[in-house]
Amino acid sequence: MLKLQIRTTLLSLIVLALLTSACTRADKRYEANTLRINIANEPPSLDWHVSTDSTSFDVVSNVMIGLTQYKNDLSCAPACAERWEISKDGKTYTFHLRHDVKWSDGKNLIARDFEYAWRRILDPATAAPYAFFLYDIENAYEYNTGTLNDFAKVGVKAVDNYTLVVKLKNPASYFINLTAICPSYPQRQDIIEKFGNRWTDAGNMVTNGPFLLKDWMHEYKIELAANPNFFEGKPKVEILKMFMIPEQATAFALYENDQLDFIDNRSFPTPDVYDNRNSPEYRNFPLLRNNYIGFNVTKKPFTDKRVRLAVSMSIDRRIFPRILRRQETPSYTWIPPGMLGYAADSGPEFNPAEAQKLLAQAGYPKGKGFPSVSVLYPSREDARLVMEAVQDQLKRNLNVHVDLVNQEWKVYLRTLRRDAPPMFRSSWGADYPDPETFANIFTSRNGNNDTAFKNPEYDRIVYQAAGTATPEVRAALYKKADHMLCKEQAAIACIYLATQNTMTKPWVHGIGINPLDLQFFKDVKIDPQ
Repeated sequence: MLKLQIRTTLLSLIVLALLTSACTRADKRYEANTLRINIANEPPSLDWHVSTDSTSFDVVSNVMIGLTQYKNDLSCAPACAERWEISKDGKTYTFHLRHDVKWSDGKNLIARDFEYAWRRILDPATAAPYAFFLYDIENAYEYNTGTLNDFAKVGVKAVDNYTLVVKLKNPASYFINLTAICPSYPQRQDIIEKFGNRWTDAGNMVTNGPFLLKDWMHEYKIELAANPNFFEGKPKVEILKMFMIPEQATAFALYENDQLDFIDNRSFPTPDVYDNRNSPEYRNFPLLRNNYIGFNVTKKPFTDKRVRLAVSMSIDRRIFPRILRRQETPSYTWIPPGMLGYAADSGPEFNPAEAQKLLAQAGYPKGKGFPSVSVLYPSREDARLVMEAVQDQLKRNLNVHVDLVNQEWKVYLRTLRRDAPPMFRSSWGADYPDPETFANIFTSRNGNNDTAFKNPEYDRIVYQAAGTATPEVRAALYKKADHMLCKEQAAIACIYLATQNTMTKPWVHGIGINPLDLQFFKDVKIDPQ
């Protein structure tokens, strides 16, 4: 209760400060050379080896840059690496680094910064959830699991200051995409060893991206400043203010009052999305982000796959676009439409009658004797609406009652990682445009698998698909894996594919959109004209 009171008081002070600022500059609706956005929550960490969430990555991806970088068409363009070669067998990548990339303290970025970073993410002591990202590399999995102690045998080598050679176990067509994403960014060994767990504090953090970490006022805002030495040129925006306002209605009011320049789903209450759909400031676009109900398969009653399937079949996905009103798409499969391996029949259909039969077979006829179950979800209005709809459908279609429990973002993530409850609401956004980014999540060795689902056959199929070059064969394997995950084992119940909804003030130019929902602000310009 005390924590809630402190949080509420702090939020009130934030809003008061912003509104007061508006009164003192009533003649100006914008701040010159400053972009103001809302990231909604305190980032759990800015260490990209222990982070897994989009809030943290939205900050990191604006202060750091990797070997390559995404464009809004999802192509990988040169970044720290000016060029690279791939061997004929597809297993060796040779990256040639630019000579003019500098860290924010003036030191040159070198290939060893990548070698160190990749060794650190694979070090078992780091306990990095994204370590699986590098498992395609020779001996990476063995090193990460402790069966190999000599990193020299891992297929990552800084040949000289500006050449990095990476050797894969098998060809992986998506591997180049991994070099554009936060977990593969370089790191400075001297900085981490000097500051320990505080190396990401403002004043300690050394970065190589378009912006610098200027200030981190916890539970209030993060402030980034343009990096004058960024190798692509200094960003057009001098200051990037990232506020932490979890209440969507509050954040939207600030946007309406010209105190935020750009908002997305995190700041957009459902009714306001609908009411502003015809505004010239509004944009809606589909995302490669699947929302699902997860089951901890080690906790009763969800140790029984019949119960999991019954729950999945009792949820009418058509309700979610109606209650959220953001043009979402009902989802029955894990691999989204349009991706290699998608098949509409991989997931279960809405069938309450069959769901009741399955529940009876599991020992709970008409819901009788079903144990008390809590369902966890993050504290956000749209998540609450979704979970209330799920709660209602389970009661109506299975005569099963579940209790809804919400937690603030950091606590919610920590709960899922440490000991996920029997049921929880979650989502996963693609890291790269390939079905592997979805299928791999629920393999036994993936650090982001909060369901505790472990199936050797599922693992085998997914790993085989990842190392297969023929698209038709890959598609068949991913389809098989998806059917196993969603219908045969019902480890999750997919519910809807997300859309992103944004509003941008007319003086803001250069904000791009993409289905991965990557938010890069280096090309943004504030111009009242």
